Amino acid sequence: MDRSYSRSRKLAPVVAVAAAAALTLAGCSSSSGGKKSEEGAADASAGKATTPRMTVALVTHQSAGDTFWDIVRKGAEAAAAKDNIKLIYSNDPNAGNQANLVQNAIDQKVDGIAITLAKPDAMKDVVNKAKAAGIPVVGLNSGVSEWQKLGLMEFFGQDETVAGEALGKRLNEAGAKNAVCVIQEQGNIGLEQRCAGVKKTFEGKVENLNVNGTDMPSVKSTITAKLKQDSGIDYVVALGAPFALTAVQSIGDAGSEAKVATFDLNKELTGAISKGDIEFAVDQQPYLQGYLAIDSLWLYKNNGNYMGGGEQPVLTGPAFVDKTNVETIDKFAAKGTR
Repeated sequence: MDRSYSRSRKLAPVVAVAAAAALTLAGCSSSSGGKKSEEGAADASAGKATTPRMTVALVTHQSAGDTFWDIVRKGAEAAAAKDNIKLIYSNDPNAGNQANLVQNAIDQKVDGIAITLAKPDAMKDVVNKAKAAGIPVVGLNSGVSEWQKLGLMEFFGQDETVAGEALGKRLNEAGAKNAVCVIQEQGNIGLEQRCAGVKKTFEGKVENLNVNGTDMPSVKSTITAKLKQDSGIDYVVALGAPFALTAVQSIGDAGSEAKVATFDLNKELTGAISKGDIEFAVDQQPYLQGYLAIDSLWLYKNNGNYMGGGEQPVLTGPAFVDKTNVETIDKFAAKGTR
């Protein structure tokens, strides 16, 4: 196994930030898609890679119907197109099945693997197998508190606890007193950390509400029932765009006056912010997460680079999107890249 990313040769965190900034620009130049995007890339100084063809697997815990992962995948595909990479995407919300998909990638002898760590304990053994096979592994989106323990080379995402704390402070500024935090996948470490972060800084009452994120009618009815049970709830905190939009419907069904805040975006969500149906969203830039994860594996193979030096993650959020800036974000969300 190539050990050039060993602990003795770590990059300084400031280098990681600079590299991430440069890659962000590259990601933005690729976001419009299609022939026009390719022509624009040809004019860029970096251009399209002429390095030997690589095969990289991206394995996530995506559930059916969760549009967040469509954005992650678009970012990964943009990086793959630029870097002459064959991208193999697979997903399963069941942690054991996700681990099996990683094993499939190892069996295919891919050149690199990018994974999410929603349930990190289930991924430990298969990550060790990948490393033993000489395959570099990076993390994205879920697992910012666990990626080092599992020995991943790099991580791209937001600190979910910090993001939750930021949202809790925002609820205080809004004058909220009684919130419910809707968790669409019980046991997902990142989602749990978001709600825990909200509880840490929110000065009012907050209660977790577990729903079955794979069954949207059930999500709607569960939130509706909760709002009818507790008419004092003045904020519903959703952890994903589809669930926030469903919460808006639940509020109408329950005759509630609660408002909705959420994590993450899609094109329908930005429209809902513009209309005032949703107050604000916490954006972690999923396109950037997918882009950087794939591009980082190309950089490692072709130039020995790794961002953060094994010590620091590359943070892609959190940032707030509300009526003051949604118009700027909306044009990118309409293309499916925010």
